[in-house]
Amino acid sequence: MGKRLENLVFLHLRRKYRQIFYYKGHGECDFVTMEKNRVKEAVQACLTIDDENFEREYNGLLEAMGHLDIKEGSIVTLNQSDTFEKEGMTIKMIPAHLFLRE
Repeated sequence: MGKRLENLVFLHLRRKYRQIFYYKGHGECDFVTMEKNRVKEAVQACLTIDDENFEREYNGLLEAMGHLDIKEGSIVTLNQSDTFEKEGMTIKMIPAHLFLRE
């Protein structure tokens, strides 16, 4: 199911953007979108966030956002929602059905 969610997020982003990349530094970010040579979105896709994977998903996204100088990012989940702020950056955890409406 996790891979299907990730594919669904990719297909949604692909309708909006021509350029979609994967970010890898110390951590990883599933999707970084660009438009006219500017980074537009950084998105993680994870079926469920729990104690075992929160740090990996959160820190990978935060690292990508810091490196790419963007202020907002998203973690798309099956049905969880929350908001996290750190060092002027905001990460929104959003259920897939809401993300796909954007």
